[in-house]
Amino acid sequence: MGNPLRSEQDAFRFVLLTIGYFALIVIGAKIDVWVGVAVFVLLTAGIVWFVVSGRGRERPVPEAPAPSPPAEHRVLVLANESVGGAELLGQLEAHAAGRTLRVRIVAPALVSRLEQWTNDDGEARAAAQERLDDSVAALRAAGVEVDGELGDENPVQAVEDALRTFRPDELVLATHPEGSASWLEQGVVEEVRERFALPVTHVVVNS
Repeated sequence: MGNPLRSEQDAFRFVLLTIGYFALIVIGAKIDVWVGVAVFVLLTAGIVWFVVSGRGRERPVPEAPAPSPPAEHRVLVLANESVGGAELLGQLEAHAAGRTLRVRIVAPALVSRLEQWTNDDGEARAAAQERLDDSVAALRAAGVEVDGELGDENPVQAVEDALRTFRPDELVLATHPEGSASWLEQGVVEEVRERFALPVTHVVVNS
């Protein structure tokens, strides 16, 4: 399951705020039980307002990986659907502009809410592996240097994980059409564009 705390700084801040929250309640309760209750109600109401009003949502600072080797054009493909069509391949080769095209495909396991609750992601991982195998085979058949890996069930986290070992020049997101997109895909293109300082191409795949 994806980690909602995106960095060590986020985790540290969360721990400090949690400690402060409970410390104030305990101090209030030592003064008087009703003071403790009042502190709890006020702090909780303040947190709810902060979250609901959107004031707690900081716009992320775009992350950029180190540049790829000069002779290569590297593309990271987030494959929520199988890829490898001639149109996409033509775009990638045009962007490469004579450099060696190298592609890494990341296929996240699109785990449903029910599968999350039951901790049963076997079927989703099997589908992701099949999607990955089909995509890698299609691009290799077209002569592209390509490898792939299964990714985190959170598509944005899957991209972040891949950036640690692969330095792309651009990102390609292959998703289902809007009407059949899974809940995990909703808003993922916009979030990726906000999160990473890289060109992003969105490809809708009709399966």
